Amino acid sequence: MIKSLHISNYAIIQELEIQFSKGLTIMTGETGAGKSIVLGALGLIMGKRADTKSLFREDRKCIVEAIFDITEYDLQEFFEEHDIDFEEETVIRREITPSGKSRAFVNDTPVNLKLVQQLSGSLVDLHQQFDTMDIHDVSFQLRMVDALADNGKILDNYKQVFRTYRQNQITLSKLLRQSEQATKESDFLSFQLNELSEASLEEGEQSKIEAALSKLNNAEAIKKKFSASFQALNENEHSVVNQLNAIILSLNQIRKQHPELEEVISKFEGLTLEIEEVANEFEHIANDTEYNPEQIEEFQSRLDLLYRLQHKHQVTDIAQLISIQESIAQKLDSYADLSEEIASIEKAILQQEKELYAIAETLSERRKQVIEPFQKKVHKLLGQLSMQHARIKVDIHESDGLLATGKDIVEFLFAPNKGSRFLSIKDVASGGELSRLTLCVKSLVASSIPLPTLIFDEIDSGVSGDVALKMGKILSKLSREHQVAVITHSPQVASKADVHYFIYKKVIQDNTYTKVRQLSEEERIKAIATMLSQSPPSDHAIANAKELLALN
Repeated sequence: MIKSLHISNYAIIQELEIQFSKGLTIMTGETGAGKSIVLGALGLIMGKRADTKSLFREDRKCIVEAIFDITEYDLQEFFEEHDIDFEEETVIRREITPSGKSRAFVNDTPVNLKLVQQLSGSLVDLHQQFDTMDIHDVSFQLRMVDALADNGKILDNYKQVFRTYRQNQITLSKLLRQSEQATKESDFLSFQLNELSEASLEEGEQSKIEAALSKLNNAEAIKKKFSASFQALNENEHSVVNQLNAIILSLNQIRKQHPELEEVISKFEGLTLEIEEVANEFEHIANDTEYNPEQIEEFQSRLDLLYRLQHKHQVTDIAQLISIQESIAQKLDSYADLSEEIASIEKAILQQEKELYAIAETLSERRKQVIEPFQKKVHKLLGQLSMQHARIKVDIHESDGLLATGKDIVEFLFAPNKGSRFLSIKDVASGGELSRLTLCVKSLVASSIPLPTLIFDEIDSGVSGDVALKMGKILSKLSREHQVAVITHSPQVASKADVHYFIYKKVIQDNTYTKVRQLSEEERIKAIATMLSQSPPSDHAIANAKELLALN
């Protein structure tokens, strides 16, 4: 509920504050006194666009601030989601600077207008003639029918199943797209996998083949070089090994006469043996190296295959080809798993669909049971408000498929006059008719549905006397369930106030200001009497005013 509204430097308001009653707050005043300006300021709190033309003094900023008690609105999650401090007494503030910059705050946290609109929409329901009201909204109409049918718990259960059902439908759609794509790709991927599998790829194989092929292509030169090297080292008459052996033989002649040469001669003998071994290896290599055209062709064919596969898959080595092979195999395996997953989800969807239709049928039956009594009560209230021939019809029919709220499409149709066709409310109801219809409908669901603060502007337009008195009674009854504020010209409605504010203009030093004051009991009598007659009011009007107040 709204606790207070503070307005500073707005239009012809220099400074004022209104404290709202928990029940019915009434605001009256002469035409042009500034009642619409108060609503304009409240509109800023509800996220409407600001204009520097609204500034009372152009060198100062405008501030409009409202304090709300949001204890019963279950908005903690909203505050957490938007990273705003949650306070049971929440402050929404709008500021307009002389430069035209507009800022919004919730509990001193800067926010954008969209967030202000979302939050204030849960806190204030502002009804002005010719405004688009939520009674136009078919989703709100259904919400009211469900409230009357006490469908809350059943609907919560339905919505929980429906969320899972819709998520499964989305998942199934995704899987079917993947399956369709898999069908298109699987043949091509299978061909690629077979090609790679048949290649029997081994990591490191390519470098080994390249080395072997290089050896085979140079076999003659290798054989010739190693053979010549062997000859020079150990085969020729003057080979290196023969010359070294001759040196060893010569040194052996002085070995005993020069004992300290023993170590160096032994090293020389070892070196000679190593050279001889190297010569033997050269001979072995020369003997083993043969030019083999068949093997060259085999190696070259293998390399050509590896090079072709690498070029095809745009990689540079066998390790990457093996990785691609594994990836293709996994993808094909996943395609194979899709059919099982699709079948499982389709089965779950069918089970959920069956469950949803059963719950939806229960919801539908309960809705249909309350429609006729609801229509009769609305007709009775409309008759009390001088709309004896107006009729409302709750049209309910089955949708083509399951909806988030069941299988029903609900729409309120309205016929304002005898013989009129039933049409959508938004297409046929005038501003005054719409205000009265809204009052009747919301007064009937007030105890069943959480409503924000209801603010009515000129809801009593065009009615007076006994009709206005009955409207006041309906508003008073509604205010016992929800906070209600009404701007009115009707003394009968004003007499039902829990708190009565008088809005007026005052001229101070050639400037006109809008002021507001809460009326005492005596002041209320005079204000209502003035509304009944003239200013100053007659004794008869004062007596009538006292009589109206005594009816409460």
